[in-house]
Amino acid sequence: MNKDLKIIATPDMRSARDRRKKPIELVYPEIEVSHALREFARGKTFYLRTYGCQANVRDSENLAGLLEYAGFTYTNILEKADVIFLNTCAIRENAEDKVFGEIGSLKALKVENPNLIIGLGGCMPQQEHVVTSVKTKYPQVDIVFGTHNIHKILDLMTTVIEEKTRVIDVESIQGSVIETPLVRRLDDKKAYVNIIYGCDKFCTYCIVPYTRGRERSRTKADIIAECQILIDAGYQEITLLGQNVNAYGKDRPAEGDFADLLREVAKLGIPRLRFVTSHPWDFTSQMIDVIASYPNIMKAIHLPVQSGSDEILRRMGRRYSREHYLKLVAEMRAKIPDIAITTDIIVGFPGETKEQFEETLTLVDAVHYDGAFTFIYSPRMGTPAAKMIDDVTAEEKHERYERLIQHTEASTTASSLKMVGGTYAVLVDGVSKRNKNRLSGYTENGKLVHFVGEPALVGQIVQVKIIDSKVYSLQGEYVRA
Repeated sequence: MNKDLKIIATPDMRSARDRRKKPIELVYPEIEVSHALREFARGKTFYLRTYGCQANVRDSENLAGLLEYAGFTYTNILEKADVIFLNTCAIRENAEDKVFGEIGSLKALKVENPNLIIGLGGCMPQQEHVVTSVKTKYPQVDIVFGTHNIHKILDLMTTVIEEKTRVIDVESIQGSVIETPLVRRLDDKKAYVNIIYGCDKFCTYCIVPYTRGRERSRTKADIIAECQILIDAGYQEITLLGQNVNAYGKDRPAEGDFADLLREVAKLGIPRLRFVTSHPWDFTSQMIDVIASYPNIMKAIHLPVQSGSDEILRRMGRRYSREHYLKLVAEMRAKIPDIAITTDIIVGFPGETKEQFEETLTLVDAVHYDGAFTFIYSPRMGTPAAKMIDDVTAEEKHERYERLIQHTEASTTASSLKMVGGTYAVLVDGVSKRNKNRLSGYTENGKLVHFVGEPALVGQIVQVKIIDSKVYSLQGEYVRA
């Protein structure tokens, strides 16, 4: 494992912090497979583990498509793989700890099979301290790459094979829009479609702008073409994807805005259309009107609030106030009475007082969320919040977290109980993970439902009567047509 190390590029947080807008390049790369890589791939398999958000899942689909194009075959058995890639998340510190633990455990496989190629990609390598750690402590990792150069992975593998070296290629740039048709979809009925990459908001606690680059939209023509391919292949649901999805088009005014794009995709006739994740500051009345107008746009919005306190929102750099957020929710409910709203909330942000936390609780009670992802604040190295004085004790953070959970669960419980006795359309994902005699799927408003049904129903949209609520999931009965 004592290979030479070839460094093509390493992350630079100073470059990543540069907020100056630069021309966005559209790239349609020609993917070539070297003779050495083609021969290496013959009869070999790859294993891919994905951590984090939907954007990472979509990146993994591209990565898998490239590997299959080179001649590798996918395997879900880690120990049998000839190539192992970890596609990582950097949003929380414990996510990084988990990945480093996984890398450590791969050392034994490398000893058994010296020709095993191990790659580390995604958001984690976009941070300087991660690359430094891998360079010095984890010689079993052959390739380190970032979020901006997945399309170059076959070239990096060729370098490892031909030059018998480890290689690091992580760029800290605003980013380009890379269009490649090579993809291995992980689901045959539900698909993610990227419409915009990166984020310009620079919330003080968030690492995403540094790991994903600035906001850069795809062309409407490329998005529509990808969606049409999925519809023609029989897909039942498309989720439009972006770190800040409703900022679409701000960097490409000629493409129109997100409301325009949402309308055009809905017109294609996909049975179910969703989108994540929205920023309240970019949510417009026009977007709400489009959602209300098309029955195939799911009436479920993920709208992260993070805090109910104006002062904390200001220190987070969220760009909206409590009043603005509540007015937005009120408009959504007025125009779309059956809308489901979910959110993200952080407790224990540096300097958060008891009174400011109470404001978060009153906002939760006022909105009546259908679901919430709740987090205790975790500093991310390189973000402005990491330099703030964190005077909220660990004990206070956990106490506030438990109180917040009580309020969000009460709201979620009420939302789920309202559905009991009703019949809803459910897109069947597959067999339940906990009970092989039951099927699982999601309602239009994003509720997970378990029910008894034949495996032939998987991939179909069926009617299910809700008979019981388990708060975070529902129990139902299949209603035969």
